[in-house]
Amino acid sequence: MNLTKASAFMATHARPLDRRRFELLTGEGDRDALLAALNAYRNPDGGYGHGLEPDLRSRTSQPGPALHAFEVFEELGPATAPEAVALCDWLDSVALPDGGLPFGLHVPDPAGCAPFWAGADPTVSSLQITAVVAATAQRVAVHDKAVASHPWLERATRYCLDALRAKDELHALELAFALWLADAVEDIEAIDLLGRHIPENGLVHVQGGQEDEMMRPLDFAPYPGRPVRRLFNDDLVAAELRRLDEEQQDDGGWRVDFASYSPAAELEWRGYATVKAVSILTRNP
Repeated sequence: MNLTKASAFMATHARPLDRRRFELLTGEGDRDALLAALNAYRNPDGGYGHGLEPDLRSRTSQPGPALHAFEVFEELGPATAPEAVALCDWLDSVALPDGGLPFGLHVPDPAGCAPFWAGADPTVSSLQITAVVAATAQRVAVHDKAVASHPWLERATRYCLDALRAKDELHALELAFALWLADAVEDIEAIDLLGRHIPENGLVHVQGGQEDEMMRPLDFAPYPGRPVRRLFNDDLVAAELRRLDEEQQDDGGWRVDFASYSPAAELEWRGYATVKAVSILTRNP
């Protein structure tokens, strides 16, 4: 990994939010600047929109962007932000009676939005979106007691842990995000149950995605020392880390293997993917 080239890529191409995230990750950032960049996407109701999720360009607060907000709140740790609890309040207000979140709410401004976001059913709970939002919130809860004690998080987590046990088949993204949540709350039984869906090579095709779009071992278990890592042997993880390192492009950034729904989103995903790749490579020995 060439951090100098990665830094140049971020300065040249990434949106301000991911530039601030990269700076904090590499030891040159400022937490106040990062929170300010995140708040550019915040709505008065406490939720987030305005393209924080690159393929969801709507101005409206949505469950999907909440994931990315919680990512930032995790990165701010050990500092906390009142916006994190306010986001829990907003999520509680849009959660369905079973504790789950809908995949998406009504989108009145669908320009540039992926059809799966714009056409989501707001009356049905989604294991996929609830698990990824709750998993990231659980990581914030490690250093933010107000998030840890929020009733929305307990309800959402219980919904997911019950739902994953009730499903015989899981979409690749459901599988990955359910594993993230099981890992965050250290539910070993759930991790082992979900691990049965992953073949020995660690590759699970993303149904409905690109022909070669896969969830890979580092998508399921990106960081060492976590319970979910027990699903993958050390040699496989080492090979995946080498692969990730070699995927750095000549311009210094990384790419994603899924389709984007606007030119802006395609470039924004590259900045996001570069932060993710650098984070994984620097945190794995």
